[in-house]
Amino acid sequence: MGQIQVTNMRFYTHNGVFTEEKTLGQQISVDVAVDYDIENKVKDDDLTTTISYADVFEVIRDYVTTHDFNLMESVANGVLTTLLAKFPMAEKIRLSVKKYSVPIVGVFDDVIITVEGHND
Repeated sequence: MGQIQVTNMRFYTHNGVFTEEKTLGQQISVDVAVDYDIENKVKDDDLTTTISYADVFEVIRDYVTTHDFNLMESVANGVLTTLLAKFPMAEKIRLSVKKYSVPIVGVFDDVIITVEGHND
């Protein structure tokens, strides 16, 4: 099973529960891994036999920058559902959404939500 990974895609959004997040916005990042049968499907240099990582990036960018949610889980699930529908060749997609600046009291680096889905 082959895999395409696109990591640390950065987007400015207004997702979150807190007023500051909705008003000021913040940067989030997205990592995605798309599993599909590269070894058997991509036998030559034909673009129609692969999943374009440029298209994967565009789908994620378009979704993340046009939807605002309270929950990062909703962002992650929405992107995952959209990717699975757009790329039926994908057997499994694993997606992580990272929020860098969360306005809560405490010492931590980031908050990361990870989801995984399959095409049957």
